[in-house]
Amino acid sequence: MSEIVLKGIPTFRILDYKEAVEFYIDGLGFNIDWQHQFGPNEPVYMQISRNGLTLHLSENKRFDTGVIVFVDCKELNEFYSELNSRTSEIELSKPENTNWQTIQMEIEDPFGNLLRFNEPIIE
Repeated sequence: MSEIVLKGIPTFRILDYKEAVEFYIDGLGFNIDWQHQFGPNEPVYMQISRNGLTLHLSENKRFDTGVIVFVDCKELNEFYSELNSRTSEIELSKPENTNWQTIQMEIEDPFGNLLRFNEPIIE
């Protein structure tokens, strides 16, 4: 019997395409994998990715803002340093130790969605 493989890809509501590109592509270093519109005045739906993290971004009004995505990661301090040197436009929380034995950093996008990065502390 073969193993069942599942992969989730969260969808974040974006309110402005240009602002989303500035934040995710220019600021956080994601790549645009693809994007789609049914017509020139229709909402954009796109996939972005970076280092194994894939997100869908949509201007469609049926999606809510305020989504939280928990991201397991490695080398969080290095990632923080890279982002900090890349842009001063994005407010970054400094990675901090948590009570649940991780290092955590949160980044909120301009639309109220939250990326919560966590790295296990190995002792």
